[in-house]
Amino acid sequence: MNGRPISGTSVGARGSARRRGTKGLFAVASGVTLLLVTACGGGGGSDSGGDGKGKSADSAADKNAPSTAVVTVAPKDGAESVATSGALKIAADKGKLSQVEVEDSKGNPVPGKITSGGATWTPAHHLAASTKYKVHAIAKDSGGRESAKDTSFTTLTPKNTFVGQFTPEDGSKVGVGMPFSVHFNRGITAPEDVEKAIEIKTEPSVPVEGHWFGNDRIDFRPEKYWKAGTKVTVNLNLDGVEGRPGVYGEQAKTLKFTVGRSQVSTVDAKSHQMKVVRDGKQIKKIPITAGAPGTTTYNGRMVISERLQVTRMNGDTVGFGGEYDIKDVPHAMRLSNSGTFIHGNYWSGGAFGNTNASHGCVGLSDVRGGYSKKTPGGWFFNNSLIGDVVVVKNSADKTIQPENGFNGWNMSWEKWKA
Repeated sequence: MNGRPISGTSVGARGSARRRGTKGLFAVASGVTLLLVTACGGGGGSDSGGDGKGKSADSAADKNAPSTAVVTVAPKDGAESVATSGALKIAADKGKLSQVEVEDSKGNPVPGKITSGGATWTPAHHLAASTKYKVHAIAKDSGGRESAKDTSFTTLTPKNTFVGQFTPEDGSKVGVGMPFSVHFNRGITAPEDVEKAIEIKTEPSVPVEGHWFGNDRIDFRPEKYWKAGTKVTVNLNLDGVEGRPGVYGEQAKTLKFTVGRSQVSTVDAKSHQMKVVRDGKQIKKIPITAGAPGTTTYNGRMVISERLQVTRMNGDTVGFGGEYDIKDVPHAMRLSNSGTFIHGNYWSGGAFGNTNASHGCVGLSDVRGGYSKKTPGGWFFNNSLIGDVVVVKNSADKTIQPENGFNGWNMSWEKWKA
């Protein structure tokens, strides 16, 4: 106090009391303020390690909010007479597709894939005709919320259809040269679509390519002869394919065939001999007679396409007029569409192994009636499969055309694929 006297002691006492009272009120007020600050601090502290109830509530609200993703399906729900190609389109806006299921009324799924980063779904192939399909599609927005859409539609019923006659048959065992061939009853103007609808799988795996002969036939084969024992599965999914304007395929089936042992027989028209090679080893040498001068045998690689125990051969059917009409040709196997056969022959005497005396076929010594398995003709017939290869060389004729029978092996791989 520096020795300075305080005047008005009573007044000072009262003032001191007021100051003490004020100090008490200030302490209470401060306590209230502290509580308020502490309370606010507790709420604010949730951003830095509190119980997070406010944030959880917001997060739950976000998850429960409707998805912003929108799924669109064309054609519209309930549509009828829908095109089998190009009409089905599934897409997502403001999100990405996460699941798409399309199936027919029997529950068979339509394969496809999500493309463009989740924006669209594309079917792997055309749809079948006269079929009801169901669509179930789900998309997610950026928050992971899902939006779904379910629709159905029915494809068109064709007024005009086409079918394909195919060979070999389901369950067949064939030779190493046998292609899978389909001959259509209508000319095809959309060959790429039709070819895409024929899927061929092999075991062991080998690349197989198709080649069109005209507009009504397609053959499939590997680059080289099939490997012995190969198993081939063909999915013929032509139902709904528009092969030409307004004309649709109607076949949908799976078939299988197996390649047997390897057998390639080589006919030398100059030496009048045929060597039979099975699985890389010669097992037989047979005297033959080939086409005489003026009616020579085609050169080239030919595939056995038909086997007939006994058949009639008439020159009128192949442009030779009435030169011959043999009603009981034994052990005949077709090599071309134009009438080339390798067959038993009981009328050419000593020509076998010595001279060429036929009208273009390859003849093997045999007996009338085709009953013997021991004659050269009978032995070869009973040891041959449809699809076996017969190679003719050293004839005075040209090489057979690839489309004349199943003889595409006379075409280079590059031309085959072109």
